[in-house]
Amino acid sequence: MIGISSRLAHICYAGGRNGSLSRVAAVCAVAGVAALAVIIGAMGGGSSAYADGGASARNQAAISAPDQPIAIQAYAQRILRALADDDANKWVRYWRARADCEAAARDGEGTRRARVLLVLTAALCAQLDALLGVNPADHPPRGDERTGGLTLNEPGAAAGYTLFAVWDSPKAYLIDPLGRVAHTWHIEDTPLVRTLRYVNLLDNGNLMAMTSFPVAILEIDPRGNIVWRYEVRALHHEFLKMPNGNVMMLASQVKNRDQAIAAGANPELVHKDGLRNDYLIEVRPAGASGGEVVWEWSVWDHLVQDFDPSKPNYGVVSEHPELIDINFLLESRTQAPLHDWLHTNSVDYNPKLDQIMLSPRHFSELWIIDHSATTEEARGGGGGNSGMGGDLLYRWGNPRAYGQGDVADQRLFWQHQPQWIAPGLPGAGNILVFNNGNEFRGDERLYSSIDELVPPVDGYRYRRAPDSPYAPAEPVWTYAAETRSDFYAPYLSGTQRLPNGNTLIVDGPAGTIFQAAPDGKVVWKYIAPQHYHISLWQDMRAAARLTYGRPQDEFDRISRSDIYRANWYPADYPGLQALDLTPGAYLEDHQGLFDWARAAIASGDFGQPRAADARYDIYLDNDGDENILIYFKQPCAEEDTQARFFLHIFPADARDIPAERRDHGFVNRGFEFGDRGKALDGWCVAIAPLPRYPIERISTGQFTGEGQLWRAEIELGE
Repeated sequence: MIGISSRLAHICYAGGRNGSLSRVAAVCAVAGVAALAVIIGAMGGGSSAYADGGASARNQAAISAPDQPIAIQAYAQRILRALADDDANKWVRYWRARADCEAAARDGEGTRRARVLLVLTAALCAQLDALLGVNPADHPPRGDERTGGLTLNEPGAAAGYTLFAVWDSPKAYLIDPLGRVAHTWHIEDTPLVRTLRYVNLLDNGNLMAMTSFPVAILEIDPRGNIVWRYEVRALHHEFLKMPNGNVMMLASQVKNRDQAIAAGANPELVHKDGLRNDYLIEVRPAGASGGEVVWEWSVWDHLVQDFDPSKPNYGVVSEHPELIDINFLLESRTQAPLHDWLHTNSVDYNPKLDQIMLSPRHFSELWIIDHSATTEEARGGGGGNSGMGGDLLYRWGNPRAYGQGDVADQRLFWQHQPQWIAPGLPGAGNILVFNNGNEFRGDERLYSSIDELVPPVDGYRYRRAPDSPYAPAEPVWTYAAETRSDFYAPYLSGTQRLPNGNTLIVDGPAGTIFQAAPDGKVVWKYIAPQHYHISLWQDMRAAARLTYGRPQDEFDRISRSDIYRANWYPADYPGLQALDLTPGAYLEDHQGLFDWARAAIASGDFGQPRAADARYDIYLDNDGDENILIYFKQPCAEEDTQARFFLHIFPADARDIPAERRDHGFVNRGFEFGDRGKALDGWCVAIAPLPRYPIERISTGQFTGEGQLWRAEIELGE
């Protein structure tokens, strides 16, 4: 600390000769305060254990320590470090120091020495904005429901970095607390690596991502280079980087009708294609691509059924809640037969217990299993820390799935991202889950909530009273909108507990990320301003309110800004240190496509069509480094609003495309106008970017369930 103070004193001296008066005053004030802080800290025998800037767990330990002056002195030290240098990563230090300023104010009551240190720390905090040239108060939220961006930033918001990727976009963005882009990963758009789905920042600054078309797990360095790739066609939804460096992945395989019936499924209810079985694989990465599977667990090894006594897994699930009734959903849902009967959508790991949490959406439950069991033990019901092998240790959310309740006892509804709250965070050890509120028709709740529950842990097992469902009966904390239906995310979505007690919430379908304080007040809100996929059925009134997020009145969502997950990182997260986090532009400033579309709709002039006839007009326009394909139709007939667009892309060099796909081109995606009928003023528009790789030809058109309405072939000659 003395060294930092000396450096600031030197800056003070130099600033007196060369700097502005405001900066000189600020630096000199810091130097003086630093010297006093050293003296007072030494008088109390303070600690320098946190002088390195600290990790989150150590910060929390300091905050919760009984000797508050030590914590406050640690804050002061980190604030000094934030002010000491002027480089790209000063922003990491700035936001960490700002968080410390808020924490110091909360933890300043106590001894006389603590109060004195608090005053000194407040003096240091007052210099942050002058020295680093930013004050959050000078950057009010500038986004809105149309353009997206940061729309709310109030006192009490956790000041960290937020990572997200819009569903099926080639880019992942890390934004700072003011909504500015701090770092971008752009996955090169090739026929084999196209779009992102789920992304996570590693300790070393690399991005780990799941992609689509084809499905792969990638590790990507800060410059966008792929340093590791793992492709298995069966992967779906999510992965988890384990503490040992391995990667836990969700996968799925089809069990045909014969296999399902052999496992005791009711033949009358089994789908013609059988059942999809979800399983886990733990992969040890090897080389630049590939790896070794070192652990496995499968739902199929833990089934029970009371339909066919001749089968070896015959039994009553109410007597065996550690097993999974293969007929539960088939017999209880009017939508049977089901093919995707599990739809497991997330995985989490507890290193202390060496246990894994899964989220089988269609069971409306969360499950916990024992990871300490070997692969062989995981196929049965013995072994591991729990002595239960791969059987379910705990399940919660829908007791009727194991014969211990009815519909009135159901608490989860097609949930996403159940997770243990990490050590050092408020509620540590509890389970946090995004409770979507969606379900099979007739059972849906139709509003979303974030629920926190206290699991009945008993060593490596979980307590349950005889003939009763697993506790708890109710969550210990819940976030929901005051008017319940105002917050409803029927699919995707996620949540995360933050160090200051806030909860990060992702409304996936609306592309919206927000922080809720413990009392439920929303203090920070960001709407993802993405235009990678836009599908619009427009009239002149709708053109005036092109929107990101949840639309108003009778309009469906008219932008594709879905977010599967978002992750929040404190400013001292190790992975941030490897990145240049100099704030960049606001994403919402780059919505030229929307501005162009709005003007074109208003004027009715899209330029010269590339292809046209009585049924369609097709245009190409350039938006930065992307070519944009536009469909435009006037008048817009009833069949236009009901039909589905398709787009096949034929790359100029198809060597990397599998032979069986070349004849059909590369299917980009379909576009829907919506289901509300004819657009009011007869305008129809759909917009989509084309891939950046050279394209020889595109084939596009519309179809309905009754057949193709029209088809156009366009030679691009690229």
